[in-house]
Amino acid sequence: MSDSHKSDLLLVVVTLFAAISWMFSKEAILLMPPLMFMAARFLIAGVLLACFAHRSFMALSVDQVRRSLGVGLVFGTAMTFWVMGLVHGTSLGEGAFLTSLGVVIVPIIARLVFHEAQPPSTWLAIPIAVAGLALLSLENGFRLEAGQLFFVLAATIFALYFNLNTRTANQRTVINRQGKTIEKHRVPALPLTAIALLTVGALTLIESLVLESWKPTLNNLSPLLIWWVVASAVIGTAGRFLLQTFAQSLSANSHGVVILVLEPVWVALFAAGWFGETMSSMQLAGCGLIFAALIVNRWTVLSKVIKEKLRSRKTA
Repeated sequence: MSDSHKSDLLLVVVTLFAAISWMFSKEAILLMPPLMFMAARFLIAGVLLACFAHRSFMALSVDQVRRSLGVGLVFGTAMTFWVMGLVHGTSLGEGAFLTSLGVVIVPIIARLVFHEAQPPSTWLAIPIAVAGLALLSLENGFRLEAGQLFFVLAATIFALYFNLNTRTANQRTVINRQGKTIEKHRVPALPLTAIALLTVGALTLIESLVLESWKPTLNNLSPLLIWWVVASAVIGTAGRFLLQTFAQSLSANSHGVVILVLEPVWVALFAAGWFGETMSSMQLAGCGLIFAALIVNRWTVLSKVIKEKLRSRKTA
């Protein structure tokens, strides 16, 4: 199996981990302030990965550490805007739609900011994916409000984070304005993820200390709350983002990240089973369009696999 195929499969697993994390996060935020939850979640996940990455930390150069911190700061900023949207928004469906657009924006930023060529299939898949997300999330229409602006900012910064994460996890050669070739060595997935998560945790911790009160939560700690936080940190954060970074390290192209648009589909399906929610025919149609967008986006790869299997059958 090629690295590109491995990357695609791992990104599908990442969307499953992300969807499960939504369930854990929703349960935890009912019992504690959101920024406090995020700080605990990301710090626990970052420390956990750092315990396994302590040797690889010693091998990192100053430039690699600097770029990893930059990825974490961009990621932390996006998460901050996302939480502010969650606090000020009145419709989770609209927020989920706008946040999911970040994945769709990834190839656009890759083309405009990093001058990365995108296959025609990506541009065909984007409008299909947007239509699918709209049907899945905007059953009650769309209303522009302050919370939605935070989600738009979060989505845009998430797209930048995805691009930076891919480039930091891959070895690449850069030509600067003076025409000099600069080789930037990739940062291994484990230390890169650990540094990024610790940076997000530190940023949200500072924000929580300034904006939130911890006393009610600390005075009412329960085993159930601790379970939701630990589960979210280990499965939905450490496991998810380590897999995502490793998958992105296998492919230098950003258009594969469009696979992450599957996340809201799994969220809707899990919510139906977990919270007893139902899916309307419009939402099911949205899921269908999203799957269609993924097939269009990866059609070149899929067609090659189909042709190879047909050839192998003929020669057998």
